[in-house]
Amino acid sequence: MDGCQISVVTNCFNEASNVEEVYQRVRDAIQSVSWVSSYEHIFIDNASTDQTVPILRKIAESDSNLKIIVNNRNFGQVRSANHGLFQASGHAVIHIVADLQDPPELIPEFLEKWQQGYAVVIGQKRLVDDGFFLKVARGSFYKIIERLSETPQIKNFTGFGLYDRSVVKKIEALGDPYPYFRGLITDLGFKMIAVPYDQPGRIRGVTSHNFYSLYDLAMLGITVPTLL
Repeated sequence: MDGCQISVVTNCFNEASNVEEVYQRVRDAIQSVSWVSSYEHIFIDNASTDQTVPILRKIAESDSNLKIIVNNRNFGQVRSANHGLFQASGHAVIHIVADLQDPPELIPEFLEKWQQGYAVVIGQKRLVDDGFFLKVARGSFYKIIERLSETPQIKNFTGFGLYDRSVVKKIEALGDPYPYFRGLITDLGFKMIAVPYDQPGRIRGVTSHNFYSLYDLAMLGITVPTLL
């Protein structure tokens, strides 16, 4: 694994209270893996209206590993995250969001699994405490999508994980600007393994997810065509 470069991609919107800690914890996690020779941490910002971008630019002045993409408008979490993956240059790309509910401390384990030959290493939440209404809605969605799709579905997977360069290239070649990423990963057929984790609660800031954004993702999963 000599000369191995890793990319980390973080999409964010109004996360001024979290981005510096995300940056620090990702940096510490990457530096704890001795065989990683270099890395880049790409923050792709969805036109934040708070101090997220100025904070990131201040950090970038002293750390060339940090790169910033600032969208001229909010393109939504799916398209923005997808575009960020395509800008990454590493041999493997790790996607992690900015709200600290994706633990950066799992990165060394992701890299270990990748080193063992897995092209996709996903973080799979063990405990999901969304409240009764969202819990019922989420459960109903999984039942519907499992009946409609021949592709196995990954429950409690949000995109947090590691993707080999070959996986990213395959997704980019499909040319879909708004893919149902969670279903696409299993449909591609790459060697995959899940790393279970307990998702911590949000400590700072306000989530941009609500019932309507989750409904949009659900409809994307139901209506998107399969690859085969």
